Amino acid sequence: MNMLIFKRFSLTILILGTLVACKETNKNPQKKISETITSETQNDFLGNYVAKEYHQRTEGYDWISVAVRNKGDNTIGISVRSRADKKRPTCTFDSKAFKVNDSLYRACSNGVGILFSFKKDSLKILTEIPEQADALQFYCSGGGNFTGDYGRIEGELDSSQIDPTLFTKTLELQGIGFSVSSFARNNKKILQILPYGLEIDNSAITRTLEGSIADVEIEDLNSDGFPEILVYLSSDGSGSYGDVIGYSVNNGKSISAIYFPPISENDELKKGYMGHDEFSIIETTLAQRFPIYREGDTNANPTGGIRQIEYQLVDGEASRKFVIKNSTDFPEKN
Repeated sequence: MNMLIFKRFSLTILILGTLVACKETNKNPQKKISETITSETQNDFLGNYVAKEYHQRTEGYDWISVAVRNKGDNTIGISVRSRADKKRPTCTFDSKAFKVNDSLYRACSNGVGILFSFKKDSLKILTEIPEQADALQFYCSGGGNFTGDYGRIEGELDSSQIDPTLFTKTLELQGIGFSVSSFARNNKKILQILPYGLEIDNSAITRTLEGSIADVEIEDLNSDGFPEILVYLSSDGSGSYGDVIGYSVNNGKSISAIYFPPISENDELKKGYMGHDEFSIIETTLAQRFPIYREGDTNANPTGGIRQIEYQLVDGEASRKFVIKNSTDFPEKN
């Protein structure tokens, strides 16, 4: 299997995961969206988009913005933020969205399909089923949501007004949920995990972050009837070295940290490793993927193919931990 096939295989898994998560609600998918599509590349869409009220912010108007960032092949990152200097932020939302066609991307959140339709310098957000738009009130205050039309602006958003939250995502499984967020405090990045639905201890977990949150996933990885929450990290800088912070639910009562072994501890698997990790859950397995570098390769041009490592969650002596189930090296693209 060459790298191109592997990338397509990985993308298929990611998209299928998104589709399955929303399948139970996708009975009347939105029609005619594709009729408005134009042929553009993913990079054409990157940037900051704002509601029309943004241009009246000096007059005291509230506003919502959408930052669109590259998250890999056929994947973009969506960050919805709003004004936070006068009042509580109107809407706060983070997600990955996956390519449907040249100008349409799709995300899934708590069973709701969300569509991001791009035209030149404009973005339209709507739910796949129109009647589900109210479900996005979960991410907003005052009964609103972030569907609607946005225009792209040059440069950065107004830092004196914008919500300083760096990342936020809420996930729930088997009646237990986690609100995961990060924010800046005293020149440090802080991770906060707020569990809910536990019988005994729902205390917040707060710790300093090295790097940024790339994504968060939830799954019952050991099939004990209770979920695990995994926070994927990416270091700052060109290396984008990955790490995983995980917590496992103990019989529905409390949570404990999961140990994730760093690549540096494995003499064989660390050969050719220079970061650029991607993580995803495939059924009940955690998969880590990264490019393999040969001697002389530059950071931007690895030529050794792709390494995929699969981890299984097991009970350790002191706590649960990830152990390597298998690993596979896929050759470079021909």
